[in-house]
Amino acid sequence: MILIGKPYVSDFLIETIKKNNFQLVATAEAKELITDESLNWISEKKAKEIVLKNPNHLIYSNSENTISWVEANLSETKRPEQIKHFKNKIAFRELLKDVYPNYFFKGVKFEDLDTISIHDLPFPFIIKPAIGFFSLGVHKVDEPSEWSEVLTKIKTDIEHIKGFYPTEVLNTNNFIIEECIEGEEYAIDCYYNNEGEAVILNMMHHIFSSGKDVSDRVYSTSKEIITSNLETVQNLVNIIGEKTELKNFPIHIEVRIDSKGTIIPIEVNPMRFGGWCTTGDVAYYAFGINSYEYFLYDKKPNWDAIFKQKEDKKYSLILLDNNSGINDSEIASFDYDKLLSDFENPLLLRKIIIGEYPIFGFVFTETSKGNEGELKSILTSNLRKYIIKK
Repeated sequence: MILIGKPYVSDFLIETIKKNNFQLVATAEAKELITDESLNWISEKKAKEIVLKNPNHLIYSNSENTISWVEANLSETKRPEQIKHFKNKIAFRELLKDVYPNYFFKGVKFEDLDTISIHDLPFPFIIKPAIGFFSLGVHKVDEPSEWSEVLTKIKTDIEHIKGFYPTEVLNTNNFIIEECIEGEEYAIDCYYNNEGEAVILNMMHHIFSSGKDVSDRVYSTSKEIITSNLETVQNLVNIIGEKTELKNFPIHIEVRIDSKGTIIPIEVNPMRFGGWCTTGDVAYYAFGINSYEYFLYDKKPNWDAIFKQKEDKKYSLILLDNNSGINDSEIASFDYDKLLSDFENPLLLRKIIIGEYPIFGFVFTETSKGNEGELKSILTSNLRKYIIKK
């Protein structure tokens, strides 16, 4: 069963639904995003009946906008409570407190940020909405002298981003302050099957331009990235699954792994893979893995076979967030052709209407070994070279 919500559904996911005749719940948002009447639409009432009859019925959602539907219709199942474990970052830290007993975190209401005693906090630290999405409202504070400026930025962020997503997805009423997690960051798509076994489908290295960078500009995957971290990540997702009793449940998890191999989760996003149909689709372009089919048919990747033809290739997801400093109201258009010409082998371009969201779109790319400079270039770009002003 598929639950579709805003802001976006990819053609690849729609084609997968059609090819497999997957059940698609006919919510208002789904009907607004998908106009193909030939799909296997089922009513909301029918969907509810199916899941209440079998609480472990397979459900995949492209968007956390559908969380409100689950809470309203499936309250008699474990799913709403399982979702809350993950969606609220404070609750998630409480869940894993015995695994990471020395990890510092603190929940703070937005209205209390002005009066919090920052000298009691461990520097450096990260502050972000307790219920968040992308890197919206996320800031790193290295020392007390930066707090005033960061607090001003947080207030500006809230004014800018409020209204883009429902409160189940992004809620700036409460923040979490937590210690900085050292190491390299990775984003992983996986699912728990009917036996509660965790199956990893994709792993992407989240690359940053500096220690202060908290953006989502570049994620890359390759044979080396996956094979060198697979066992470490598998151990963690197994622990998370045991603590939450997950079955037939997809997740997107972000972690950091340090030089000693210590892994600490950053957050877990429930019921889906990467937002905006990103990492789930990338797995197909990179490795031929249709993550949606793998989950719904309980399939496992044969990594040895998959990597035979992918020895020297890196596949990247590039988020074209508007970090130009130019307001959307001043932008006439974005030169996507010029952007694509800066890459060796662009695989897919997704354009987003300027002003609808604070992004211009997404690009999937294939990069040969030795040509990673194109990724470093876009990582540090302010995108102004592609922006055509009014």
